[in-house]
Amino acid sequence: MTSPAQQTAPTSLSPTPAEPLRLQVLAALAQHRIATTSQLRSMLRPEGTRQLMSRVLNKLRSDAFAASTVLPNVNRSRTHAWYLTPEGARLTRDLPALRGRPPYPITSATAASLKTSHTLTVVRAHLAFAADARRLGHEHGPWDWTPEVSHSIGEGERVMADAVMYYTVTGPDQRHKLRAFIEVDRTTMSSERLAVKLIEYARLFQYEVQPVGRRKTNSAGPAWLRWYPVFPRVLFILTGASRTRLDNRISDLQAMAVQHPLVAHLAREVRLAAAILEDIEHHGPIQAVWVPLTGGNPRPWTDL
Repeated sequence: MTSPAQQTAPTSLSPTPAEPLRLQVLAALAQHRIATTSQLRSMLRPEGTRQLMSRVLNKLRSDAFAASTVLPNVNRSRTHAWYLTPEGARLTRDLPALRGRPPYPITSATAASLKTSHTLTVVRAHLAFAADARRLGHEHGPWDWTPEVSHSIGEGERVMADAVMYYTVTGPDQRHKLRAFIEVDRTTMSSERLAVKLIEYARLFQYEVQPVGRRKTNSAGPAWLRWYPVFPRVLFILTGASRTRLDNRISDLQAMAVQHPLVAHLAREVRLAAAILEDIEHHGPIQAVWVPLTGGNPRPWTDL
């Protein structure tokens, strides 16, 4: 999980003109945990060749900084998903792109096998937003998507977002900064368990840290203000089932937003929506593919 980190002294692994891509690949694997060759290419060198990315990855593997696992896929050629070795993770601790964001990388084949499917799906979601940003001239890159962000919601419990997204809409006379908690659902849990995530975000919205020795009325305010100037949108991205089943899960999220008092309060203050991953990949997240959890017609996530 990601939390504020202490500043540390820079290492000797500083960016140089001779190997910027190598450093970016190391940082990307530390940030995103695991990614395929094609995902890393789309993330870091969308105009580059696959051979360029493969050469960098193979060199990192020969240097024992990265390793890979082969994805099971009987209908395609071998696809490698890459992650850092413990030595590679050590090297990335003080990279400028990760400063202030302690990495929690996957550093073993066993961990990779447990995390691969979900983590790669989260990366797919990020790449859809990144492609939109490049096309529209907006700002959203590999370091604007922080996976596995955890916040306390009191009573020893925490809410874990699959990612926090930072996105800046730019225009001739404006810069509009947007943030979102991202929840990626592969239909591996019950619809009810998915909808309960909304209760956790509602608790985060209301949670206040009480200073030791002070009365409740002297609270410093909502805890989330330590990290966000406004509470991020909550965006659910669904995949892994038929459209009918995914639409039913979205309906269950909408019901929770109406029926649960804490979530209903959250929904009055925070923008909540859901979309199907294949739709945002095909049409782009900026299109009208997001279903507001408070009801209404689908719309772009920026116009919720």
